[in-house]
Amino acid sequence: MQGEEARLLLGFPANSRPTPSQIKAAYRKKVWESHPDLFPLHQKSSAESKFKMIAEAYTCLQSGSGGGGSFSATYSHVVRTGVPKSHGGRKSRALIQIPFLLIVLGTVGLGGLNATRAYRKQKEACPSHNPFLP
Repeated sequence: MQGEEARLLLGFPANSRPTPSQIKAAYRKKVWESHPDLFPLHQKSSAESKFKMIAEAYTCLQSGSGGGGSFSATYSHVVRTGVPKSHGGRKSRALIQIPFLLIVLGTVGLGGLNATRAYRKQKEACPSHNPFLP
């Protein structure tokens, strides 16, 4: 789908450059108007095709062909790495991972020791008469 076609389908003028928030608002409005579940059975197929066209127009405009490409690129970088590009990207990644790893390993180690200690204490306090239980 072309950018102009997508803009027209979402209700924007053909040569406009809507922001990502405007695109999202127009998409939500159009989806609410044309959702197939809101129509009777005999109109469901046409509503479904219109709904798919609106979804395609939204992805077309969000992917960058219609204004908003830098937003989606930044967003996908943050989703993949967890760190925005403005904060150093890969350089600060190790600074985040090492303390997190130490916290996780320490918690698992201490938790394991506490669980073992509690199990032994319970076993001493209440020995089982069932030979199949520890």
